[in-house]
Amino acid sequence: MKSFVSFLMTALVAASAFAASDAAPKAAKPDLAKGEASFTAVCAACHGADGNSGTPVNPKLAQQHPEYLVKQLQEFKSGKRANPVMSGFAAQLSEDDMKNISWWVASKKAKPGFAKDKDSVALGERIYRGGIADRQIAACASCHSPNGAGLPVQYPRLSGQHADYTTAQLIAFREGARKNSAQMSAVAAKMNDREIKAVSDYIAGLR
Repeated sequence: MKSFVSFLMTALVAASAFAASDAAPKAAKPDLAKGEASFTAVCAACHGADGNSGTPVNPKLAQQHPEYLVKQLQEFKSGKRANPVMSGFAAQLSEDDMKNISWWVASKKAKPGFAKDKDSVALGERIYRGGIADRQIAACASCHSPNGAGLPVQYPRLSGQHADYTTAQLIAFREGARKNSAQMSAVAAKMNDREIKAVSDYIAGLR
């Protein structure tokens, strides 16, 4: 009798666990068609029809890690990342909208950029690949990879990004205007304008 009761209890527990797991909502896959429609309506004017912005102050989004894009949109919406233009756009987006847009634009091929300042490209390369040892600034490549591809979820793709945009973000981190990455704020705080511009220009030419 005891073994039958034990068997029955085990069966009931297993059935309950199965029912709970079956009832648990599954994360919806990104809808790329909806993502394209939303991107075209909301984002394309500033970031280009395929995420390859032609305006140096607006970032290229094509081929960026989608998880990183979702995080940025969430932080624009919450106010953790301050930008009056982007906060206004993000406020209109649901979580599904953010996911759909991010996965769609991430599927687009990024167009390569190029460095423009031959006089500073060597300095930019040294900083990107080796950091600045005497100020304990780590190499950018250690997080963003040697070719600027970044690491999914954690660190964004930088390869080919507009130098003007990268410069503006590093200065914003340095001056405390951008506060959504303590790690980047600490790095930028130790860099001067010349170093920031040099590494930003070098990043623009990474492939």
